[in-house]
Amino acid sequence: MLDANLKNQLKTYLERVTQNIEITASLDEGDKSREMLDLLKEIAELSPRISLAEKRGDGQRAPSFALNRAGAAMGVRFGGIPMGHEFTSLVLALLQVGGHPPKAEADVLEQIRNLDGKYEFETYISLSCQNCPEVVQALNLMAVINPNIRHTMIDGALFQDEVNARQIMAVPTVFLNGETFGQGRMGLEEILAKLDTGAAKREAAKIAQKDVFDMLVVGGGPAGASAAIYSARKGIRTGVVAERFGGQVLDTMGIENFISVKETEGPKLAAALEQHVKSYDVDVMNLQRAARLIPGDLIEVQLESGASLKAKTVVIATGARWREMNVPGEKEYRNKGVAYCPHCDGPLFKGKRVAVIGGGNSGVEAAIDLAGIVAHVTLLEFDTKLRADAVLQRKLFSLPNVKVITQAQTTEVKGDGNKVNGLRYTDRASGESHDVELEGIFVQIGLLPNTDWLKGTIALSRHGEIEVDARGQTSVPGVFAAGDVTTVPYKQIVIALGEGSKAALGAFDHLIRTSAPAEEKAAA
Repeated sequence: MLDANLKNQLKTYLERVTQNIEITASLDEGDKSREMLDLLKEIAELSPRISLAEKRGDGQRAPSFALNRAGAAMGVRFGGIPMGHEFTSLVLALLQVGGHPPKAEADVLEQIRNLDGKYEFETYISLSCQNCPEVVQALNLMAVINPNIRHTMIDGALFQDEVNARQIMAVPTVFLNGETFGQGRMGLEEILAKLDTGAAKREAAKIAQKDVFDMLVVGGGPAGASAAIYSARKGIRTGVVAERFGGQVLDTMGIENFISVKETEGPKLAAALEQHVKSYDVDVMNLQRAARLIPGDLIEVQLESGASLKAKTVVIATGARWREMNVPGEKEYRNKGVAYCPHCDGPLFKGKRVAVIGGGNSGVEAAIDLAGIVAHVTLLEFDTKLRADAVLQRKLFSLPNVKVITQAQTTEVKGDGNKVNGLRYTDRASGESHDVELEGIFVQIGLLPNTDWLKGTIALSRHGEIEVDARGQTSVPGVFAAGDVTTVPYKQIVIALGEGSKAALGAFDHLIRTSAPAEEKAAA
């Protein structure tokens, strides 16, 4: 299963292993068991420290396999064949079970060790989901560090009966001790915050004690990361407060227009941005959501945790979020058939009927991708015609299992109380109402700027975007903004990076000009 190049890379990684690893494969007579066993044999051959045992009828999911350190039960299990995005999860698990130290901070590792109680985690994933590996890797690490924690990754496409029985319609979905723990992307710190209920208060207390920043960046996406780097390079005290570092980039599958990089994936780019920021003297405060901006000689940013930060200048780069339809049933059936990421959740709808709402590039790309997985796709567009690029439209209309309906206004998401079973739309030309029977709805109608916390404080456009000038300056002195949250057109990663650096330079120039009189007075 592994090509020669991948084998050589994996063999090099496994040379870092210092402890013997025991792989125990739970098998049945199916093709997937044979395929998984072939993979595990190839891996075992790459290192003398790896042994492989086969079991049948042992009561475990088949096919699945457990990773353990010789003489110690680590509680790491993979239900299915972790290829695709999850191959990295497998490699990291092998290294960590094999004694290679994880990259997590020392205080985070200590927090994991100190968790009391028994924790049995199960994470349902799809191999095409770019958000799933972070959750899998975090929980695997926790299982390696704390003997009271166990974790199983489960490929939802392979164990479809479990997915149907548990009514899982979005990935990643995490269960803890049989109960739903969470859905969607979660980092290690976020998972720990949910388990360790005192962690948020401790972190808020630490944040409240921080000194005044010369420049505080609010947001950790491309614009925020760029602003932080440009600020730090000026040698001034720089902080970043972010709800989740990486922002919308974390939810982006393929990136093929990032100049000088032919192709990459959102999570990889987000990790590179974070690594670059942390290579400078930047105080990064993750998992913190801004609640209020208070202008003044020192600008105050209040956080939802109750803590507040003060800075001489602020760069707002809070980005945007998926736009919702705001129709009856949408919120009730979110993650129960209503989804926003076709790459992540598409495999859960294999052989089913779905709809895509939106005829721009995102919507048409989603319909094309889903058409290769599901039984049928109905694409609904509000306008009189699709807005996607011509090349995408040609591909869409060549697909036999796609129906396009224009001038369609979605008015209701319908369901049986547990999951979606249809939608209702109005034909804007005739005024007639129509029902479509289906099992999934993928919403792809653009983004909304994250500016709710700024209303009444800063000048916003009629679309809720922050109004900025050519230097990134907002209506509030000392407050600058950049990226998708602003009125700057064309919401692209490369544009956000440039706007972030520009806003930081504008803020630095403001800092110099406003501090100069005080410095001259002191010198006199």
